[in-house]
Amino acid sequence: MQITKPGKQRKMLYQAPLHARRKHFSAPLSPKLKASHGVNALPVRSGDTVRITRGDHRGLEGKVTRVDSKKYRVFIDGLTREKVDGTTIFVPVHPSKVMITRLNLDDKWRKKILERKREAAKELEKVEAEKLPKEAAIEKPAAPVEKPPEKKTKPKRKLKTEEKPKPKRKKPPKKPVKREERKKTKTRKQEPSAKKTRSKPKRRRKATTPEKAKKSRKTGRGK
Repeated sequence: MQITKPGKQRKMLYQAPLHARRKHFSAPLSPKLKASHGVNALPVRSGDTVRITRGDHRGLEGKVTRVDSKKYRVFIDGLTREKVDGTTIFVPVHPSKVMITRLNLDDKWRKKILERKREAAKELEKVEAEKLPKEAAIEKPAAPVEKPPEKKTKPKRKLKTEEKPKPKRKKPPKKPVKREERKKTKTRKQEPSAKKTRSKPKRRRKATTPEKAKKSRKTGRGK
Protein backbone atom coordinates (compact mmCIF):
# COMPACT_ATOMS: atom_id res chain seq x y z
CA MET A 1 0.00 0.00 0.00
CA GLN A 2 1.44 3.37 -1.01
CA ILE A 3 1.89 6.10 1.58
CA THR A 4 0.53 9.41 0.31
CA LYS A 5 0.94 11.55 3.44
CA PRO A 6 4.05 13.77 3.14
CA GLY A 7 4.67 13.67 6.90
CA LYS A 8 4.99 9.88 6.85
CA GLN A 9 7.26 10.00 3.79
CA ARG A 10 9.64 12.45 5.50
CA LYS A 11 9.63 10.32 8.63
CA MET A 12 10.57 7.21 6.61
CA LEU A 13 13.32 9.15 4.82
CA TYR A 14 15.04 10.56 7.93
CA GLN A 15 14.50 7.51 10.16
CA ALA A 16 15.61 4.98 7.52
CA PRO A 17 18.30 2.40 8.42
CA LEU A 18 21.76 2.46 6.76
CA HIS A 19 21.02 -0.30 4.22
CA ALA A 20 17.95 1.70 3.01
CA ARG A 21 19.82 5.03 3.01
CA ARG A 22 22.42 3.63 0.62
CA LYS A 23 19.78 3.35 -2.14
CA HIS A 24 19.01 7.08 -1.94
CA PHE A 25 22.64 7.86 -2.93
CA SER A 26 22.30 6.23 -6.38
CA ALA A 27 23.39 8.40 -9.33
CA PRO A 28 23.36 7.70 -13.10
CA LEU A 29 26.55 6.58 -14.87
CA SER A 30 28.01 8.38 -17.87
CA PRO A 31 27.24 6.94 -21.35
CA LYS A 32 30.77 5.45 -21.62
CA LEU A 33 30.45 3.60 -18.28
CA LYS A 34 26.98 2.37 -19.22
CA ALA A 35 28.34 0.84 -22.42
CA SER A 36 31.36 -0.80 -20.73
CA HIS A 37 29.69 -2.13 -17.54
CA GLY A 38 26.11 -2.56 -18.76
CA VAL A 39 24.70 -0.80 -15.67
CA ASN A 40 22.61 2.39 -15.59
CA ALA A 41 23.14 3.65 -12.00
CA LEU A 42 25.14 3.00 -8.83
CA PRO A 43 25.33 4.57 -5.35
CA VAL A 44 27.99 7.30 -5.03
CA ARG A 45 31.06 6.51 -2.87
CA SER A 46 34.06 8.52 -1.76
CA GLY A 47 36.77 8.26 -4.44
CA ASP A 48 34.37 8.40 -7.44
CA THR A 49 34.83 11.25 -9.93
CA VAL A 50 31.60 13.10 -10.48
CA ARG A 51 30.15 15.84 -12.72
CA ILE A 52 27.38 18.20 -11.48
CA THR A 53 24.45 18.25 -13.94
CA ARG A 54 22.08 20.75 -12.26
CA GLY A 55 22.18 23.85 -10.12
CA ASP A 56 24.48 26.90 -9.90
CA HIS A 57 27.67 24.77 -10.16
CA ARG A 58 26.56 22.87 -13.26
CA GLY A 59 29.41 21.37 -15.33
CA LEU A 60 31.94 21.24 -12.44
CA GLU A 61 33.80 17.92 -12.22
CA GLY A 62 35.77 16.60 -9.24
CA LYS A 63 36.43 13.69 -6.87
CA VAL A 64 34.04 12.88 -4.02
CA THR A 65 35.86 13.51 -0.70
CA ARG A 66 33.09 12.70 1.79
CA VAL A 67 29.54 11.30 1.87
CA ASP A 68 27.12 12.48 4.60
CA SER A 69 24.58 9.66 5.00
CA LYS A 70 22.69 11.53 7.74
CA LYS A 71 21.79 14.58 5.60
CA TYR A 72 21.90 12.80 2.18
CA ARG A 73 24.66 15.04 0.80
CA VAL A 74 27.94 14.62 -1.13
CA PHE A 75 31.08 16.83 -0.87
CA ILE A 76 33.19 17.30 -4.02
CA ASP A 77 36.87 18.33 -4.13
CA GLY A 78 37.19 21.86 -5.55
CA LEU A 79 33.62 22.97 -4.71
CA THR A 80 34.11 25.31 -1.72
CA ARG A 81 33.00 28.73 -0.47
CA GLU A 82 34.30 31.28 2.04
CA LYS A 83 32.45 32.16 5.21
CA VAL A 84 32.27 35.67 6.70
CA ASP A 85 35.07 34.92 9.15
CA GLY A 86 37.32 33.86 6.19
CA THR A 87 37.26 30.07 6.62
CA THR A 88 36.57 27.86 3.58
CA ILE A 89 34.00 25.06 3.69
CA PHE A 90 32.73 22.45 1.20
CA VAL A 91 29.39 23.08 -0.53
CA PRO A 92 27.02 20.11 -0.02
CA VAL A 93 25.39 18.61 -3.14
CA HIS A 94 22.50 16.14 -3.37
CA PRO A 95 23.47 12.87 -5.17
CA SER A 96 20.51 13.18 -7.60
CA LYS A 97 22.21 16.27 -9.14
CA VAL A 98 25.36 14.33 -10.00
CA MET A 99 26.57 11.95 -12.77
CA ILE A 100 29.39 9.44 -12.16
CA THR A 101 32.16 9.73 -14.78
CA ARG A 102 34.73 7.38 -13.19
CA LEU A 103 34.18 4.54 -10.71
CA ASN A 104 36.34 3.69 -7.71
CA LEU A 105 36.79 -0.11 -8.00
CA ASP A 106 39.23 -0.60 -5.09
CA ASP A 107 36.53 -2.50 -3.18
CA LYS A 108 36.02 -6.13 -4.32
CA TRP A 109 32.38 -6.04 -3.13
CA ARG A 110 31.61 -3.27 -5.58
CA LYS A 111 32.92 -5.38 -8.47
CA LYS A 112 30.56 -8.19 -7.44
CA ILE A 113 27.64 -5.74 -7.40
CA LEU A 114 28.47 -4.69 -10.97
CA GLU A 115 28.62 -8.34 -12.13
CA ARG A 116 25.29 -9.17 -10.48
CA LYS A 117 23.55 -6.17 -12.08
CA ARG A 118 25.03 -6.99 -15.49
CA GLU A 119 23.73 -10.58 -15.34
CA ALA A 120 20.26 -9.40 -14.26
CA ALA A 121 20.13 -7.00 -17.23
CA LYS A 122 21.08 -9.81 -19.66
CA GLU A 123 18.37 -12.12 -18.28
CA LEU A 124 15.77 -9.39 -18.79
CA GLU A 125 16.85 -8.99 -22.42
CA LYS A 126 16.51 -12.76 -22.99
CA VAL A 127 13.00 -12.84 -21.49
CA GLU A 128 11.89 -9.93 -23.66
CA ALA A 129 13.39 -11.56 -26.78
CA GLU A 130 11.51 -14.83 -26.07
CA LYS A 131 8.20 -13.03 -25.66
CA LEU A 132 8.34 -11.28 -29.05
CA PRO A 133 8.19 -14.37 -31.39
CA LYS A 134 5.38 -15.96 -29.34
CA GLU A 135 3.30 -12.83 -29.59
CA ALA A 136 3.94 -12.66 -33.37
CA ALA A 137 3.01 -16.38 -33.88
CA ILE A 138 -0.33 -16.05 -32.09
CA GLU A 139 -2.59 -14.25 -34.50
CA LYS A 140 -5.53 -12.66 -32.87
CA PRO A 141 -8.90 -13.28 -34.58
CA ALA A 142 -10.11 -10.31 -36.50
CA ALA A 143 -12.71 -8.38 -34.60
CA PRO A 144 -16.18 -8.46 -36.20
CA VAL A 145 -16.91 -5.31 -38.12
CA GLU A 146 -19.89 -3.59 -36.63
CA LYS A 147 -22.32 -2.14 -39.13
CA PRO A 148 -23.51 1.37 -38.44
CA PRO A 149 -27.12 1.50 -37.25
CA GLU A 150 -29.62 2.19 -40.01
CA LYS A 151 -31.21 5.59 -39.79
CA LYS A 152 -34.98 5.52 -39.60
CA THR A 153 -36.49 7.77 -42.27
CA LYS A 154 -39.74 9.49 -41.42
CA PRO A 155 -42.54 9.44 -44.05
CA LYS A 156 -42.77 12.65 -46.02
CA ARG A 157 -45.66 14.91 -45.16
CA LYS A 158 -48.10 15.88 -47.87
CA LEU A 159 -48.17 19.47 -48.96
CA LYS A 160 -51.02 21.67 -47.82
CA THR A 161 -52.19 22.10 -51.38
CA GLU A 162 -52.72 18.35 -51.72
CA GLU A 163 -54.60 18.01 -48.44
CA LYS A 164 -58.38 18.14 -48.80
CA PRO A 165 -60.22 20.65 -46.60
CA LYS A 166 -62.14 19.03 -43.76
CA PRO A 167 -65.96 19.55 -43.82
CA LYS A 168 -67.19 21.91 -41.13
CA ARG A 169 -69.58 20.53 -38.55
CA LYS A 170 -73.01 22.09 -38.59
CA LYS A 171 -74.38 23.18 -35.24
CA PRO A 172 -77.86 21.89 -34.34
CA PRO A 173 -80.61 24.54 -34.60
CA LYS A 174 -81.84 26.09 -31.39
CA LYS A 175 -85.37 25.29 -30.24
CA PRO A 176 -87.74 28.30 -30.10
CA VAL A 177 -88.62 29.32 -26.56
CA LYS A 178 -92.05 30.66 -25.73
CA ARG A 179 -92.52 33.99 -23.97
CA GLU A 180 -94.17 32.43 -20.91
CA GLU A 181 -91.20 30.11 -20.33
CA ARG A 182 -88.80 33.07 -20.62
CA LYS A 183 -90.69 34.96 -17.91
CA LYS A 184 -90.59 31.94 -15.65
CA THR A 185 -86.84 31.62 -16.01
CA LYS A 186 -86.36 35.30 -15.24
CA THR A 187 -88.59 35.24 -12.18
CA ARG A 188 -86.84 32.13 -10.84
CA LYS A 189 -83.50 33.79 -11.15
CA GLN A 190 -84.67 37.05 -9.57
CA GLU A 191 -86.36 35.34 -6.59
CA PRO A 192 -84.01 35.37 -3.62
CA SER A 193 -83.46 32.20 -1.69
CA ALA A 194 -85.85 32.06 1.22
CA LYS A 195 -83.90 32.17 4.43
CA LYS A 196 -85.37 31.74 7.84
CA THR A 197 -84.72 34.94 9.79
CA ARG A 198 -85.87 35.66 13.29
CA SER A 199 -87.58 39.01 13.81
CA LYS A 200 -86.57 40.91 16.91
CA PRO A 201 -89.40 41.31 19.50
CA LYS A 202 -90.65 44.87 19.92
CA ARG A 203 -90.16 46.45 23.33
CA ARG A 204 -93.33 47.46 25.04
CA ARG A 205 -93.50 50.65 27.09
CA LYS A 206 -94.50 50.27 30.68
CA ALA A 207 -97.98 51.45 31.44
CA THR A 208 -97.91 54.50 33.71
CA THR A 209 -100.55 55.25 36.30
CA PRO A 210 -102.05 58.79 36.57
CA GLU A 211 -100.38 59.24 39.96
CA LYS A 212 -96.88 58.49 38.56
CA ALA A 213 -97.54 60.84 35.61
CA LYS A 214 -98.32 63.74 37.99
CA LYS A 215 -95.08 63.13 39.97
CA SER A 216 -93.00 63.08 36.83
CA ARG A 217 -94.46 66.37 35.65
CA LYS A 218 -93.61 67.98 39.00
CA THR A 219 -90.04 66.63 39.07
CA GLY A 220 -89.49 67.19 35.32
CA ARG A 221 -88.53 63.58 34.61
CA GLY A 222 -89.48 61.89 31.45
CA LYS A 223 -92.27 59.43 31.08
